[in-house]
Amino acid sequence: MILEIQPLELSFTFEVKKQSSCSVQMINSTNHLVAFKIKTTNPKKYCVRPNTGLILPNAACRFTVTMQAPKVAPPDMICRDKFLVQSTVVPEGTKEEDVTSNTFAKEDGKIVDEKKLRVIFVLPPDSSESSPINEPSKLVHFNESRELKDDIVIQKESHHAKVDAGVELSKGNDESVEATMKEETFKIKETEKKIEEPVKPNQEYIIKRNEESVQMNDAEELILAKDIEEMKSKVKGLELKLNEAKASIAQLTAEKRSVTQEKNIIQGELDMVKSKRHKGQVGFPLLFVLMVSFVSLYLGYLLHS
Repeated sequence: MILEIQPLELSFTFEVKKQSSCSVQMINSTNHLVAFKIKTTNPKKYCVRPNTGLILPNAACRFTVTMQAPKVAPPDMICRDKFLVQSTVVPEGTKEEDVTSNTFAKEDGKIVDEKKLRVIFVLPPDSSESSPINEPSKLVHFNESRELKDDIVIQKESHHAKVDAGVELSKGNDESVEATMKEETFKIKETEKKIEEPVKPNQEYIIKRNEESVQMNDAEELILAKDIEEMKSKVKGLELKLNEAKASIAQLTAEKRSVTQEKNIIQGELDMVKSKRHKGQVGFPLLFVLMVSFVSLYLGYLLHS
């Protein structure tokens, strides 16, 4: 356990067309910095402040939940909304803006503590009842139905006994017996109808209890679905970055090929210039031949003179 939550139930004073708020205290008894996040199955109905944050070592923090003003009261006065408090240890120096959904991802052996909080409705102080209007009232109604059913069964048995007695006493008068039988049969049918009526709340109670357990499973599935959607969005982001990296690599490869081709073209042109220059230097230049001829004539002239 990373955080101690007090209380584990969110109690709202239920009044039609009026907002209601309650607060919950979170106590960090560890020597580490702890990040927290609050989720709910009905985010449009509740406002949580703060819904994420940090708690210093051996410190406490409160968050407030405000329920929007209800327009009508629920038929069974049972609230099936749930809250989930997630907490995990984070490194020293972590800031509140660093706390994201990734902080509470369960990976690499990371410990993420989760606490579920249920919501109950409480009647206003000026009401005749001050207890939470949830399951206890259903239990009382169920017990009353059982007692009423037992009483009616006893009445039914007594009616059957009266019918038998009426038949024995009126054997000599067939019309009286027939009238008595019809009257008692009518009473028995009415009694059976009364027996069936108290049983319905019991059946409704069982059905509603099953619906509540199904609702809890739906809430867990909703939280799991949100986590899956977050993981899918992360995977899509990574795939997008991978595609961008592949496109950049392909572009750089094309540029490298283009530069290599240009280099080969320039090298070929240089080789061609060098070959032309080498061909131009084959043999003696004309000026050199003229100079040699002139010097030879001059020497020949000096020798003859």
